[in-house]
Amino acid sequence: MTEAPSPASLLDFSGKVVLVTGAGSGIGGGIALRFAEAGAAVGVAYHTSKDGAQAVVAAIERRGGRACAIACDVTREGEVERMVSQAADSLGGLHVLINNAGTYPLAALLEIDGKSWDEVIAANLRSVHLCTRAAARRMSGGGAIVNIASIEAENPAPLHAHYCAAKAGVAMYTRSAAQELGAKGIRVNCVSPGLIGREGLEQAWPEGVAAYQSAVPLGRLGTFEDVADACLFLASPAARWITGANLLVDGGVLTHRVY
Repeated sequence: MTEAPSPASLLDFSGKVVLVTGAGSGIGGGIALRFAEAGAAVGVAYHTSKDGAQAVVAAIERRGGRACAIACDVTREGEVERMVSQAADSLGGLHVLINNAGTYPLAALLEIDGKSWDEVIAANLRSVHLCTRAAARRMSGGGAIVNIASIEAENPAPLHAHYCAAKAGVAMYTRSAAQELGAKGIRVNCVSPGLIGREGLEQAWPEGVAAYQSAVPLGRLGTFEDVADACLFLASPAARWITGANLLVDGGVLTHRVY
C-alpha cells in the first residue's frame, strides 16, 4: 500500500503546472492566484479579458511565482490544442487543468433560438470536453482535472434553461471522464458554486442577493477564494482517492427547505 503524504505537504503545488481557463477575471482569476500561492506555475487562459489576465500574471510574478497569459477561444478545437501546448511548453509540463471558462446569459426559454442555445452549450460544455481531451493527452504521468459547474445543474433558475442544461452536462461529463481517465492516473472532479459575490452585484441584483442571503445556512455569499480552495483540495493529494465527484460550494443553500 502506498504511504500517504504528510499533512503539511497536501496542498503544496511546488513544481506543478496548472492551467486555468477563463482566468482573466472573477472566479478564474481567483483560482489562478490561489494555485500560485500554493507554489504552482500557472497558465492564465483568457478569451476577451487580456488586461485582466495580464494583471493576474503580474500579481503572481510580484509574489515570486511563474505564470503566463494565453489567449484562447475554448470553443475552438485548434485554439484549445495550441493553448494546452503553450502552457505545457512555457511552464514545463501540465499537471492540473481547471475548466472554468463559460458564459452566463439570461433569456426566457421561449426566446432562446437555436444559435443562442448552441453558443451557450459550446461555451459551457463543449469547451470542457475540448480542454479535457487536449490536457489529458499531455498528462502522461497522471494529473487532476476540475470542472466548474454550478448549483443550477441541480436546482434550475428562470431565464437560465440553456445554462442549466449545459452545467448539468458538465456534472455528468465529469463522471464519464473520471470513469475513462482513471486508468491514466487522471482524476476528474467537479465544483458547483452557489452565488459568488463580486463588485456591483448587490446594486445590480439586490433582490437576488437578499433572497440568497436569507436562504443560505452559512449566512453569506461565496467568495472567489471559497471556490478556489475547493479546487485546490480536489486537485491535491488530499483528494487522491476522489474522482467523479461534484462538490457543492454554496454555503448550504441547496439544503434550504421548500415548504
